[in-house]
Amino acid sequence: MDRDQKFIGESTAFLDAVERASRAATLNRPVLVIGERGTGKELIAERLHHLSPRWAGPFVTLNCAALPETLIEAELFGHEAGAFTGATKARAGRFEEADGGTLFLDELATMSSGAQERLLRAVEYGEVTRIGSSKAIRVDCRIVAATNEHLPALVESGRFRADLLDRLSFEVVTLPPLRHREGDIPVLADFFGRRMAIEVGWERWPGFGSKAMGALVAYEWPGNVRELRNVIERAVYRWEEGKPIDAIEFDPFASPWRPQGAAARPAMTAEPGPAQAIAVVEEPETSDFKAACEAYEKRLLEAALKRCRFNQRTTAVALSLTYDQLRHALKKHALLDRTS
Repeated sequence: MDRDQKFIGESTAFLDAVERASRAATLNRPVLVIGERGTGKELIAERLHHLSPRWAGPFVTLNCAALPETLIEAELFGHEAGAFTGATKARAGRFEEADGGTLFLDELATMSSGAQERLLRAVEYGEVTRIGSSKAIRVDCRIVAATNEHLPALVESGRFRADLLDRLSFEVVTLPPLRHREGDIPVLADFFGRRMAIEVGWERWPGFGSKAMGALVAYEWPGNVRELRNVIERAVYRWEEGKPIDAIEFDPFASPWRPQGAAARPAMTAEPGPAQAIAVVEEPETSDFKAACEAYEKRLLEAALKRCRFNQRTTAVALSLTYDQLRHALKKHALLDRTS
């Protein structure tokens, strides 16, 4: 199967979500898939299609966030020749392309109010009208939509139509983030690691060392499974074959030489003038050695916390401390409850 077509996991939260999607697949009803980025919303949408009676029909995808407001209606519903500037010939929309199959609307919450209104009519009556035409076209497609937003809150703020939400939410499948999928991180890490080891030509899979696996389990994974896959594959290809992998880099942009941006760089002149002094960095003077050491220790802790996104277990691994040692140091410097 393709690299993105597998469901890997054994946690109850994850399996419950997959089971809910599987049961809803057989019904010809719209389904909403909710979840953070990288949790596998498109995989669930494909599962809903392939387990449905429409499996032999088309599976058409539209990312609502990838198109400007002026074009999304034309993409969804199609247009006639001359309907707007640049429309040199008639074109069928995604609804017509998905006739007899499934239409997957990703990033649904970004859809404009005008497009929401037309989408409501298409879902309600099974008809679409191309832009520039007055003739309605019958379509038969199942709607599966996905978002990482809490749609009821968007309804309350006036950013999403309540009637459209009612029509689309026959079933709602909410995918758990990776940090709440107990026991799945080692399983996923082993799967992605073995696959990458094959790709780089390793003869055997050495697995992960205890330090690396501890860091993987402790990390919060804001990018979820997609981020985990990148981290694992990067760790494997950088590691020496034959030894258990025991070094993990979560932030590929971390570097002492990373650019600070134009605003942070000092202005430069072509040639230094005689009045310009050369900046000299001197070691700070102090009359209290202990206070200076404690201030430096606090700065190190603050920098490590920020680098590890304030995850204390990850910070402890990064500083080669035990979790209890780190907690003691944070308490000493009043950083224990620091979250930003």
